[in-house]
Amino acid sequence: MISSMTGFARVEGHSGDVSWAWEARSVNGRSLDVRVRAPSFVDQAERKTREALVKYFKRGTIQVALSIEQTESVSRPNINFDVLSGLISDLSKVELPEQAPIEPARLDGLLQIRGVLQTGNSDNETIRTAPLTDIPALLDSLAKARVEEGIRLAAVLDEILTTILELVHQAKSLALQQPERMANRYKEAITNLIGETANIPEERIIQEAATLAIKVDVTEELDRLTAHVAQAREMISSGGAIGRRLDFLCQEFNREANTLGSKSADLSLTRLAMDLKTAIDAFREQAQNVE
Repeated sequence: MISSMTGFARVEGHSGDVSWAWEARSVNGRSLDVRVRAPSFVDQAERKTREALVKYFKRGTIQVALSIEQTESVSRPNINFDVLSGLISDLSKVELPEQAPIEPARLDGLLQIRGVLQTGNSDNETIRTAPLTDIPALLDSLAKARVEEGIRLAAVLDEILTTILELVHQAKSLALQQPERMANRYKEAITNLIGETANIPEERIIQEAATLAIKVDVTEELDRLTAHVAQAREMISSGGAIGRRLDFLCQEFNREANTLGSKSADLSLTRLAMDLKTAIDAFREQAQNVE
């Protein structure tokens, strides 16, 4: 099955007086872009989350956040005096010009610096490591959500491909009528130019019309569009990370539709080529959600 790059997952856990919640949100992305937000006292939360994500997903912008709640007795903040003393010592060495537009450091400002104010039990082994055990469950849930969205996405893509194929069949029918219409137009144009009484050999008209028909023959373009539809369906049924390949295939769809429109010598075929481009754009928009 194909997977969408859109999904959401949440996993909650607790141990003693500590509870936590992991949340992961995934949206479209050209490559795999991971952003992790977690309390600093959780051991290597960002690194371990990134390492696990790479094994699960190939594309998408994924945001992961870990929040931790503790009872009042546990969560009372403590001041890390070693860090605070070091900051004060370093600040005392900074020499600023008399007119410098910077106010002297205040205690309330120093307490907001990361590492100065710590949760009372942040050095507890449980709070530093227990939340990490839920990373696999979080990513399993996110992967499942992306697959479920991928199933719905595959149905939409198949419906659009059916529309494209129907338009191609209509275009083939119109293309068969082009040579005769071009012959009539050529004969009418010549007649208007040199007069009704001119004796125009029928063979000459057929020869010129045939030459023009070769220039506007769209059989090859229509055959390629049919082949592209079959290839797209095969890719979707095979599953996996096919997003980039679908994106390239959309370019090929567009190339053939553009050529079809430029070769068209009939207004109905031109309008049908525009309908094809609209359907292809809808397919490309949906395909951008595929991993």
